Amino acid sequence: MLKSVLIANRGEIARRVIRTAKRLGVRTVAVYSDADAKSLHVREADEAVHIGASPAKESYLRGEKIIAAAKQTGAEAIHPGYGFLSENADFAQAVIDAGLIWIGPKPDSIRAMGLKDAAKKLMAEAGVPTTPGYLGEDQGEARLQKEADAIGYPVLIKAVAGGGGKGMRKVEKKGDFKAALQSAKREAASSFGDDRVLLEMYVQRPRHIEVQVFGDTHGNVVHLFERDCSLQRRHQKVIEEAPAPGMDEATRKAVTDAAVLAARAVNYVGAGTIEFIADASEGLRGDRIWFMEMNTRLQVEHPVTEEITGQDLVEWQLRVASGEKLPLKQEELKINGWAMEARLYAEDPNTGFLPSIGKIGQFYQADKQSGQQYLVRLESAVEIGTRSPLLRSDDRKAHCSRRHARRGNRAASRSVESLEIGPVKTNCGFLGRCFRRSASLKGDVDTRAYRSGDALAIKPPPSDRDLAAAAKQFSNQAKKRASPAVPHSLSEMTSPWRRLDGFRLNASAEAVVQMLYNGKACAGRVEPNLTPAILLNGVAVVFRNGDAYEFTLDTGERSADEATAGDGAIVSPMPGKIVSVAAKAGAKLKKGDPILVLEAMKMEHTLTAPFDGKLAELNAKAGAQVSEGVLLAKLEKD
Repeated sequence: MLKSVLIANRGEIARRVIRTAKRLGVRTVAVYSDADAKSLHVREADEAVHIGASPAKESYLRGEKIIAAAKQTGAEAIHPGYGFLSENADFAQAVIDAGLIWIGPKPDSIRAMGLKDAAKKLMAEAGVPTTPGYLGEDQGEARLQKEADAIGYPVLIKAVAGGGGKGMRKVEKKGDFKAALQSAKREAASSFGDDRVLLEMYVQRPRHIEVQVFGDTHGNVVHLFERDCSLQRRHQKVIEEAPAPGMDEATRKAVTDAAVLAARAVNYVGAGTIEFIADASEGLRGDRIWFMEMNTRLQVEHPVTEEITGQDLVEWQLRVASGEKLPLKQEELKINGWAMEARLYAEDPNTGFLPSIGKIGQFYQADKQSGQQYLVRLESAVEIGTRSPLLRSDDRKAHCSRRHARRGNRAASRSVESLEIGPVKTNCGFLGRCFRRSASLKGDVDTRAYRSGDALAIKPPPSDRDLAAAAKQFSNQAKKRASPAVPHSLSEMTSPWRRLDGFRLNASAEAVVQMLYNGKACAGRVEPNLTPAILLNGVAVVFRNGDAYEFTLDTGERSADEATAGDGAIVSPMPGKIVSVAAKAGAKLKKGDPILVLEAMKMEHTLTAPFDGKLAELNAKAGAQVSEGVLLAKLEKD
């Protein structure tokens, strides 16, 4: 067994590797940027090395700094985690050339599977079923249009070097192809430095099925069964489970045999995932599942496979890297139970899932009851005081195992809904509603189940109890601050002239607090025996079913921004780059018409007209960098 390993990553995957390594007696070395100096993975490792400034391109993406850190600390091997340099063949080769052990597949295997078009050609030659489409070298717009017309609409455009839904567009009809192609190419170039695309037949009822494979240096390859990753939002996985619902033994054998064949075709060593797209129009069938891509690393969703097999995949990685044979043979691997994983993102479902950044003031699991009957596993890299990162908002996941789908969904729902996180926005409540969705309970899922406009994304309005809890917090603050400087609405909120309940002499005193919720006036009665809301940065926050309701005290004053909110002001929801402007000043627009496209987190976000009207003001120019909250355009009603 290896004696020491450097983890070339951060967040929960670094902590995950450290946990297993320590159990096996392997010394661990962490690396960190300026932003992560006080992170949990740095504190938990046996040793830590600073490798650069906060931007990843100056730290975690600097392979030479990581190799130097390994040399400096005497680490024998480098574990890349996932993301960053984990699928960079040149870095893998540089690690090997430096005399270190690379905990991952051979560089040639990474290269073979790194480009979607080349990988699909290789798989087709090896006898692995692939989705019908166009993989040609001719990337001319006219040629791609012709091929799309031949495939038939709807058609799918996919970045050759892509992943995570970046550079992917569904095109419904011929007239939409050109604009979608240009957008996909821009996003692909920004995300991967490669704007080449391929075209595929669009599967009408798609299921995303992936198979965990593992190979060693002795020629052995096994699979550890399948995972279903169909529950996605904007092509980003949200909920994964294993085994896949509706999977019979014949179909399982077909897809796992294809996965092992694919791994053998590239002489695969280590942990990898073969991803398939399935047409579930008639249920899962072995002849309706096609190879999509291979991820040549450990996956974010590897815990669900660990839970149903009882295996530690990081331990397998360390043992294979040490030259050992795979711990088990194929016939020794069994499915035991059912597991689900939910990805907790720092984003706001109520604003189209825009990323949320800032300091975490509350991180707490309020309800521990779900852990009594079900195994609840939390892979996390955050704590109170941690700043939610802009470039990686998917570091936090809640994981719950189950033996029965309906009961398991409810346990998973309780797990995520009991989390209290703020003031950074998260998708906690959205995840809970997803688990409770009737189709999810039945296992009737596909990749189009959740959309940004889905009702599941919008949290319910605050209840009277939420209002009362917020009012109680402000009331408590008023009692603590007996000062002439207290704002009028706070010092006099118990005055009969400020109450909404109708003042009467000799009646019981029920104070009413005037507040704002989402910029709109509301009021809450102060109930003496009610637990008050949590105060975060002067905001009263009530947590209910995973959702956070934020209230501020109504002072009667309105800022200029609040005064214009809702009257057509189009502001940048986050820092980003304007990649295109679709409308001109003075243009007549209909509700939903695109105004401009903003790129942030390497994803494109289209800002649209909130109502019918005239574009009275336009302050946006393609190529410009903008900060959050900047007025980009203003629409006036006709």
